Amino acid sequence: MIMNCAQYTGPCRCGRTHTLETKKVVVDYGALDHFEEYMEELGLTGRRAVVYDTVIYKLTEGKHVKADQEIVLESKGLFSEKGLIENMMKQLDHPDVIVAFGAGTIMDFGRYPAYQLGIPFVAVPTLASSDGFTANICSIVIDGQKKSIPMKAPELVVADLDIIKGAPARLVASGINDILAKYISLVDWRIAKIVDGEYYCPMVADLAEHALKLMQDAADKYAATGVADHEAMTMAQMESGLTMQLLDHSRAASGAEHLMAHLVEMKPPRFEKAEGIHGECVGVGTFRCCQLYHELAEKTPKAKPFEPLTRDWVLEKFGERLCDGIMKENENDVLGTFDPQNIVDHWDEIKELIATIPPVEKMEKLYKDCGCKYLPEHIGIDPSLKDEMLPISAAIRNRLTLVRMLRVLDFE
Repeated sequence: MIMNCAQYTGPCRCGRTHTLETKKVVVDYGALDHFEEYMEELGLTGRRAVVYDTVIYKLTEGKHVKADQEIVLESKGLFSEKGLIENMMKQLDHPDVIVAFGAGTIMDFGRYPAYQLGIPFVAVPTLASSDGFTANICSIVIDGQKKSIPMKAPELVVADLDIIKGAPARLVASGINDILAKYISLVDWRIAKIVDGEYYCPMVADLAEHALKLMQDAADKYAATGVADHEAMTMAQMESGLTMQLLDHSRAASGAEHLMAHLVEMKPPRFEKAEGIHGECVGVGTFRCCQLYHELAEKTPKAKPFEPLTRDWVLEKFGERLCDGIMKENENDVLGTFDPQNIVDHWDEIKELIATIPPVEKMEKLYKDCGCKYLPEHIGIDPSLKDEMLPISAAIRNRLTLVRMLRVLDFE
């Protein structure tokens, strides 16, 4: 399947004009057999650097693409950290295009240098475990804190299903988790539009909804038969990633639930033993949001005055190492930009949105049947922290979510 990216660009009914750096997305069996044709079609010529990690380089032997320079990074201990990426950039020998061949981490080792050098970037995903392949956002660790910053999106994505189908079940489950998270992120976005007038694009929301439906149907099939529809699952990831380009941020794809992944990566006090790949952590956040949001829908809120986060609270929850970064992130707190009474006045509408999230029992059964991780203990978090982990993680990003709104609400 070849995605027509142009259909999403141009003037939109939301009042904005959307653009995409990504010109072509190919998801098919044997897609790499035509890699050179796609590169030529898009004019991606000149000196080519191809970046792998050691595991993928070995596993995909015989499938490698032509390169003027190959960089193979040691996979052990490799993660998206600014210093590591910049060290890799020192090895680059004046490329005209960078090809990142691998999973999500390797993509950041392609998009960050491409952005810095002002050259094209091409993605060859080997997994469908997250939606970052078509995104123009680079989530990397800077000074110990996870940051999502604008970067280069791939002009071409070639996802060969002959490679992707070899992914272990754990990574299939991770991909399911990452897309089912849109149940929460879309609700958070729509609530923010209602209570604070945040910009909202129906077309982009529809694209995220379509990705969600693709994955929901594929997950239902996988739960029932154990057979993964790799094409549908991969297309869901690609569509979700495009929403980030169209908006120039991750609003449609990432809400309160995604901040669990950042919490695990940052490892503040009491979360030092937490570990898990991105989708697994997101799955834990999604399920906890599902529980919490349905619980809140049964209650009646009262507004209370906004109070900024205190340094004492941040120091207690995040420790000295992360304190300054969290304080800076929250210095212009979005909660201070509107009257909390707006939430109370629109509570019936918010409850209707919460009703679009599947019931807790249904989500839990699907997670179990698909082998997904969804409970705190599944990723090394003490279950006693279940009620704290979302409010703490909400401080990581100054984004308006229902979890963040709890700071200006009391419930009867």
